[in-house]
Amino acid sequence: MHIPDGFLDAKTWMTTTAAGAGVLAYALKKSQVQLPGKKVPMIALVGSFIFAAQMINFPVAGATSGHFLGGTLASILFGPLVGVIIMAAVLIIQAFLFQDGGVTVLGANIVCTGVIGCYAGYGVYRAGMKLLGERFRFAVTFLAGWCSIVAAAAGVAALLVWSGYPAQSVVSAMVGWHSLIGIGEGTITALVAAYLAERKVEIPREAEAA
Repeated sequence: MHIPDGFLDAKTWMTTTAAGAGVLAYALKKSQVQLPGKKVPMIALVGSFIFAAQMINFPVAGATSGHFLGGTLASILFGPLVGVIIMAAVLIIQAFLFQDGGVTVLGANIVCTGVIGCYAGYGVYRAGMKLLGERFRFAVTFLAGWCSIVAAAAGVAALLVWSGYPAQSVVSAMVGWHSLIGIGEGTITALVAAYLAERKVEIPREAEAA
Protein backbone atom coordinates (compact mmCIF):
# COMPACT_ATOMS: atom_id res chain seq x y z
CA MET A 1 0.00 0.00 0.00
CA HIS A 2 2.99 2.32 0.43
CA ILE A 3 3.40 4.73 -2.49
CA PRO A 4 7.08 5.18 -3.44
CA ASP A 5 8.68 8.52 -4.30
CA GLY A 6 8.23 9.61 -7.92
CA PHE A 7 4.80 8.07 -8.50
CA LEU A 8 2.72 11.17 -7.76
CA ASP A 9 3.04 14.43 -9.65
CA ALA A 10 3.86 17.69 -7.87
CA LYS A 11 0.31 18.95 -7.45
CA THR A 12 -0.81 15.64 -5.91
CA TRP A 13 1.99 15.09 -3.41
CA MET A 14 2.04 18.75 -2.35
CA THR A 15 -1.72 18.78 -1.80
CA THR A 16 -1.68 15.55 0.17
CA THR A 17 1.32 16.71 2.20
CA ALA A 18 -0.67 19.73 3.34
CA ALA A 19 -3.75 17.60 3.98
CA GLY A 20 -1.86 14.93 5.89
CA ALA A 21 -0.03 17.51 8.05
CA GLY A 22 -3.28 19.31 8.82
CA VAL A 23 -5.15 16.17 9.84
CA LEU A 24 -2.24 14.93 11.95
CA ALA A 25 -1.96 18.28 13.76
CA TYR A 26 -5.69 18.21 14.48
CA ALA A 27 -5.55 14.62 15.71
CA LEU A 28 -2.64 15.37 18.05
CA LYS A 29 -4.40 18.43 19.50
CA LYS A 30 -7.73 16.66 20.04
CA SER A 31 -6.20 13.49 21.46
CA GLN A 32 -4.39 15.47 24.18
CA VAL A 33 -7.81 16.51 25.47
CA GLN A 34 -9.72 13.26 24.99
CA LEU A 35 -7.16 10.53 25.73
CA PRO A 36 -6.73 9.22 29.29
CA GLY A 37 -3.09 8.80 30.29
CA LYS A 38 -3.68 5.22 31.41
CA LYS A 39 -4.24 4.19 27.77
CA VAL A 40 -0.82 5.37 26.56
CA PRO A 41 1.00 2.06 27.28
CA MET A 42 -1.70 0.13 25.44
CA ILE A 43 -1.48 2.54 22.49
CA ALA A 44 2.29 2.01 22.36
CA LEU A 45 1.82 -1.77 22.44
CA VAL A 46 -0.76 -1.76 19.64
CA GLY A 47 1.39 0.63 17.61
CA SER A 48 4.37 -1.72 17.96
CA PHE A 49 2.25 -4.66 16.81
CA ILE A 50 1.00 -2.72 13.77
CA PHE A 51 4.55 -1.61 12.91
CA ALA A 52 5.86 -5.19 13.05
CA ALA A 53 2.92 -6.56 11.05
CA GLN A 54 3.28 -3.89 8.36
CA MET A 55 6.92 -4.79 7.79
CA ILE A 56 5.75 -8.02 6.18
CA ASN A 57 4.70 -6.83 2.74
CA PHE A 58 4.74 -8.04 -0.83
CA PRO A 59 4.70 -6.29 -4.22
CA VAL A 60 1.48 -5.51 -6.05
CA ALA A 61 1.13 -4.26 -9.62
CA GLY A 62 2.15 -0.65 -10.15
CA ALA A 63 5.19 -0.76 -7.81
CA THR A 64 3.04 -0.49 -4.71
CA SER A 65 2.95 -3.08 -1.94
CA GLY A 66 0.31 -4.97 -0.03
CA HIS A 67 0.38 -5.65 3.70
CA PHE A 68 -1.61 -5.54 6.93
CA LEU A 69 -2.71 -1.97 7.79
CA GLY A 70 -4.03 -2.14 11.33
CA GLY A 71 -5.85 1.19 11.30
CA THR A 72 -9.21 -0.43 12.01
CA LEU A 73 -7.86 -2.29 15.03
CA ALA A 74 -6.37 0.93 16.44
CA SER A 75 -9.57 2.86 15.74
CA ILE A 76 -11.80 0.26 17.39
CA LEU A 77 -9.66 0.36 20.53
CA PHE A 78 -8.90 4.07 20.79
CA GLY A 79 -11.00 5.94 18.23
CA PRO A 80 -10.01 6.98 14.69
CA LEU A 81 -8.10 10.11 15.72
CA VAL A 82 -5.64 8.04 17.73
CA GLY A 83 -5.69 5.49 14.91
CA VAL A 84 -4.49 8.20 12.51
CA ILE A 85 -1.69 9.17 14.91
CA ILE A 86 -0.53 5.55 15.25
CA MET A 87 -0.59 5.01 11.50
CA ALA A 88 1.27 8.28 10.86
CA ALA A 89 3.98 7.34 13.38
CA VAL A 90 4.41 3.94 11.75
CA LEU A 91 4.58 5.45 8.26
CA ILE A 92 7.11 8.11 9.29
CA ILE A 93 9.46 5.54 10.86
CA GLN A 94 9.13 3.23 7.87
CA ALA A 95 9.80 6.01 5.35
CA PHE A 96 12.84 7.55 7.06
CA LEU A 97 14.48 4.49 8.61
CA PHE A 98 13.51 1.63 6.30
CA GLN A 99 12.81 3.40 2.96
CA ASP A 100 9.43 1.66 2.92
CA GLY A 101 7.25 4.27 1.23
CA GLY A 102 8.47 7.59 -0.11
CA VAL A 103 9.32 10.71 1.88
CA THR A 104 7.80 13.21 -0.56
CA VAL A 105 4.59 11.16 -0.64
CA LEU A 106 4.42 10.67 3.12
CA GLY A 107 1.35 12.91 3.29
CA ALA A 108 -0.38 10.85 0.62
CA ASN A 109 0.35 7.63 2.50
CA ILE A 110 -0.97 9.15 5.73
CA VAL A 111 -4.14 10.33 3.99
CA CYS A 112 -4.80 6.95 2.36
CA THR A 113 -3.71 4.37 4.93
CA GLY A 114 -4.22 6.57 7.97
CA VAL A 115 -7.20 8.85 7.44
CA ILE A 116 -9.19 6.87 4.87
CA GLY A 117 -8.29 3.47 6.33
CA CYS A 118 -9.04 4.41 9.94
CA TYR A 119 -12.28 6.27 9.32
CA ALA A 120 -13.64 3.75 6.80
CA GLY A 121 -13.00 0.86 9.17
CA TYR A 122 -14.31 2.76 12.16
CA GLY A 123 -17.45 3.84 10.32
CA VAL A 124 -18.30 0.29 9.27
CA TYR A 125 -17.57 -1.03 12.78
CA ARG A 126 -19.73 1.61 14.45
CA ALA A 127 -22.64 1.13 12.05
CA GLY A 128 -22.40 -2.66 12.26
CA MET A 129 -22.40 -2.70 16.04
CA LYS A 130 -25.41 -0.40 16.14
CA LEU A 131 -27.35 -2.58 13.71
CA LEU A 132 -26.25 -6.06 14.77
CA GLY A 133 -25.02 -5.75 18.34
CA GLU A 134 -22.51 -7.64 20.46
CA ARG A 135 -23.49 -11.06 19.14
CA PHE A 136 -22.01 -10.28 15.72
CA ARG A 137 -18.91 -8.39 16.88
CA PHE A 138 -16.48 -10.82 15.18
CA ALA A 139 -18.25 -10.55 11.80
CA VAL A 140 -18.58 -6.78 12.10
CA THR A 141 -14.89 -6.43 12.97
CA PHE A 142 -13.90 -8.62 10.03
CA LEU A 143 -16.01 -6.54 7.64
CA ALA A 144 -14.62 -3.30 9.05
CA GLY A 145 -11.05 -4.50 8.49
CA TRP A 146 -11.84 -5.59 4.94
CA CYS A 147 -13.53 -2.30 4.08
CA SER A 148 -10.67 -0.25 5.53
CA ILE A 149 -8.00 -1.74 3.28
CA VAL A 150 -10.20 -1.62 0.17
CA ALA A 151 -11.08 2.02 0.86
CA ALA A 152 -7.41 2.89 1.43
CA ALA A 153 -6.47 1.15 -1.83
CA ALA A 154 -9.18 3.11 -3.63
CA GLY A 155 -7.66 6.30 -2.19
CA VAL A 156 -4.23 5.36 -3.54
CA ALA A 157 -5.78 4.57 -6.92
CA ALA A 158 -7.52 7.97 -6.99
CA LEU A 159 -4.25 9.78 -6.31
CA LEU A 160 -2.45 7.81 -9.03
CA VAL A 161 -5.22 8.62 -11.50
CA TRP A 162 -5.04 12.30 -10.50
CA SER A 163 -1.32 12.12 -11.27
CA GLY A 164 -2.05 10.92 -14.80
CA TYR A 165 -2.03 7.13 -14.63
CA PRO A 166 -4.70 5.22 -16.60
CA ALA A 167 -7.76 4.77 -14.40
CA GLN A 168 -8.77 1.28 -15.49
CA SER A 169 -5.41 -0.40 -14.88
CA VAL A 170 -4.72 1.45 -11.63
CA VAL A 171 -8.13 0.77 -10.11
CA SER A 172 -8.02 -2.86 -11.20
CA ALA A 173 -4.55 -3.39 -9.72
CA MET A 174 -5.14 -1.60 -6.44
CA VAL A 175 -8.76 -2.32 -5.57
CA GLY A 176 -8.79 -5.78 -7.14
CA TRP A 177 -5.70 -7.05 -5.32
CA HIS A 178 -6.59 -5.39 -2.04
CA SER A 179 -10.06 -6.94 -2.09
CA LEU A 180 -8.22 -10.22 -1.64
CA ILE A 181 -5.67 -8.82 0.81
CA GLY A 182 -8.61 -7.45 2.78
CA ILE A 183 -9.62 -10.99 3.73
CA GLY A 184 -6.38 -11.27 5.66
CA GLU A 185 -6.79 -7.78 7.10
CA GLY A 186 -10.30 -8.55 8.31
CA THR A 187 -9.29 -11.91 9.75
CA ILE A 188 -6.29 -10.55 11.68
CA THR A 189 -8.29 -7.57 12.97
CA ALA A 190 -11.15 -9.78 14.16
CA LEU A 191 -8.85 -12.37 15.75
CA VAL A 192 -6.75 -9.80 17.61
CA ALA A 193 -9.88 -8.00 18.84
CA ALA A 194 -11.35 -11.32 19.99
CA TYR A 195 -8.09 -12.22 21.77
CA LEU A 196 -8.06 -8.88 23.59
CA ALA A 197 -11.69 -9.35 24.59
CA GLU A 198 -10.87 -12.78 26.04
CA ARG A 199 -8.06 -11.20 28.07
CA LYS A 200 -10.59 -8.71 29.49
CA VAL A 201 -9.12 -5.76 27.59
CA GLU A 202 -11.88 -3.21 27.17
CA ILE A 203 -13.05 -2.97 23.55
CA PRO A 204 -15.55 -0.12 23.20
CA ARG A 205 -18.80 -0.83 21.42
CA GLU A 206 -18.39 2.61 19.93
CA ALA A 207 -15.25 4.70 20.22
CA GLU A 208 -15.28 8.47 20.04
CA ALA A 209 -14.94 9.63 16.44
CA ALA A 210 -13.41 13.06 16.98
